[in-house]
Amino acid sequence: MEDTITAIATAQGRGGIAVIRVSGNLALAIARAMFSRKGEFVPNTAYAGVIDCGVFRDFGICIYFRAPHSFTGEDTVEFHCHGGTEIARGVLQRTVSLGARLAKAGEFTKRAFLNGKLSLSAVEGMGEMIAAQSEAQVRAGFLLYGEKLSKEASAMQGLLKECLAGVDADVDYPEEDLSADLRGEVTEKLLTVRSSLQGLREQYRSGKKIKEGVNVALCGAPNAGKSSLLNALLGYDRAIVSAQAGTTRDIIDGTLGLNGILFRITDTAGLRESADEVEREGVRRAENVIRAADVIVWLRSEEGEQPPAFPAVPVITVGAKCDLKRQTGCDVAVSSHTGEGIENLKALLYERGFGGDDGAYLLEERHYEAVVCALAATEDALRGAEAGLPAELYAEDIKRAYLSLGEISGETASEQIIEEIFSKFCVGK
Repeated sequence: MEDTITAIATAQGRGGIAVIRVSGNLALAIARAMFSRKGEFVPNTAYAGVIDCGVFRDFGICIYFRAPHSFTGEDTVEFHCHGGTEIARGVLQRTVSLGARLAKAGEFTKRAFLNGKLSLSAVEGMGEMIAAQSEAQVRAGFLLYGEKLSKEASAMQGLLKECLAGVDADVDYPEEDLSADLRGEVTEKLLTVRSSLQGLREQYRSGKKIKEGVNVALCGAPNAGKSSLLNALLGYDRAIVSAQAGTTRDIIDGTLGLNGILFRITDTAGLRESADEVEREGVRRAENVIRAADVIVWLRSEEGEQPPAFPAVPVITVGAKCDLKRQTGCDVAVSSHTGEGIENLKALLYERGFGGDDGAYLLEERHYEAVVCALAATEDALRGAEAGLPAELYAEDIKRAYLSLGEISGETASEQIIEEIFSKFCVGK
């Protein structure tokens, strides 16, 4: 990474300010050539002055970050100029004329990773924060960005490395008869690793809901009040409401934030047999929504009416239109007209639809796969140790677990995975 890269780090278009970032060996020389400061640049200090772009000048700020104490681990300079397409472009072009090249997508962050400033999972946490659609996703992304997952993975790798060191000693010095003591130590450490991996694996269910949202299906017979309830939950008129049964024939949805978690609520067609081809298609689509739901809200039309056999997901039974009639044996009674029971229903949605830890940080599918692979390898090693097999026979299982955990931090991740992750970032990040 001998070359110096440059890019506009802020969004394109008009705005209050624009930031142009330069990273590499020429960064400080470019700052001296473009900025009006006469003395030395003290690192981490913001200087106000004139930015010389060659064809025009702008009044702005220049900050110098000295390697290795910068985001990328290299000498880095930031020019903060007035927002505007032409101003930012002019600053950028001037940095290129002075020896920098245009950065590729995610290249600043990739340099941070390659220079040991961030683990691969921390990079993904940053990406989660940028792409977040809920407060909980921001919180979870920040935990990833703060190296929480990579630290846990490294701690488990440390225990596995100790196991391998003991195995190597047993193989190298068979006359010492270390096997009996070694087996007990290895088993204890493997049990600790297994317990940690199981905890991470269980976290993924909550993590996936934090990232993708909780899918809620509003179901019931025609004219049960599903569309009115959708509107009441969202706080605005999203669905058409009519006294005529079968008004909703297609999928209508909206999003609701509960305690920082995103809930995707879908109003479905009333479930009934029909000779109408369009209504039958609506029922078929409703059934697809139900199969994909994390929680089902069943609106009961009549006293004693039982919901059909749904998939193995939580079901909330709602006695709707409680301002007109009361039903017993429901989880909650609501009136979309008066608002009665709506807050209670929201609390039940959160409890049964999410009910997890919104501090979960196992968000990525590849992290989950790495944890599952490491867990399987650890359990194989445990079986070998507990069966009294020679240590060298289960050492390969321990190595497999170690390498799988290394994929989380990026230590053992393939170049293809690394490139794919950084390709998702914008230019300038």
